Amino acid sequence: MLTVVAAGKPAAIGVCGLRSARNWRQSARTRPYHSLVPNEPDSWIDERLRRYSSNARCGRDGGDGRPAQRARRRRGFGSTTALTAAIFGGIGLVVSLAGLTSSLLPRHFSAAQQRQIMAWEVSKRWRSLPAGEIFAPSVRYELPAATVDDLTGVSLQAARVGIAPQSSCAAATDTAAARVLDSHGCQALLRATYSDESATYVLTVGVAVLPSAAQAAAAQTAITAAGAGEQYPGVQAVAFGGTPAGSFVAVQRQITQSFVAGPYIVMYTAGYADGRPRVPIGEDSYAESEMTSAARGVAETVAGTLAARPPAPSCPGSPGC
Repeated sequence: MLTVVAAGKPAAIGVCGLRSARNWRQSARTRPYHSLVPNEPDSWIDERLRRYSSNARCGRDGGDGRPAQRARRRRGFGSTTALTAAIFGGIGLVVSLAGLTSSLLPRHFSAAQQRQIMAWEVSKRWRSLPAGEIFAPSVRYELPAATVDDLTGVSLQAARVGIAPQSSCAAATDTAAARVLDSHGCQALLRATYSDESATYVLTVGVAVLPSAAQAAAAQTAITAAGAGEQYPGVQAVAFGGTPAGSFVAVQRQITQSFVAGPYIVMYTAGYADGRPRVPIGEDSYAESEMTSAARGVAETVAGTLAARPPAPSCPGSPGC
């Protein structure tokens, strides 16, 4: 450091101001000594020092440049911080936009979710579909070729004669079947009665509503086991006055069977329209075949309406659909 004495007090000049100080000394030699020390006011020297130390090459501090270097370092640190903040801000914006885009895209269901939704769709049909759609006004069925001694079967049609009000499972089935259905949580039983094309045979189709397909399968197994005796337990017949089924009651049932369709057990029973009581129908193979074909054909049509596989679920709409 170079120290200049002005009116008895030192003034420090930085290294960067050394050249300016030297120039000041040279100019000072050309003037009388007394003009620089006691006769000149301190403000003159201070002004000279400020003027010579304002060299642009030495920085704004006019000294050794360290404050300017520190200022540049501070500016560099601020730029780095701003750049880092901008990078992280950009990443956050990309993540936010990705989340927004994902929320606007159609929702995709997993395989398990699809199965659950489809099962729910099937299980609610007994409530959502009109009775006239569950039990169609007419149903076509096929009489086997062997029954008519022909190369091909014969297509026939069964006509609906009436739909019964919804009832409990216990009230609309045999005692053994009612016991099994109640133990597996049967919710309701729907029934309708049909006659064949010639009005020779009448049949009642019933739908037992279970909580799930697994419950329905378990109940059907138990019903089959209970049917080892003479009479297979199943749905009770429903008579409608003024129709071919006007006298169709339990004692006239010739055949009774059931099968599982999703969460439903579809039951059917058939007999003669003339009111004759139950007889060993196996002695008349033609009657047994036609009666069974008509009853089974109507029951399978009802099962197809209720338990048909729905389309795979999708969510094509807006978020939260």
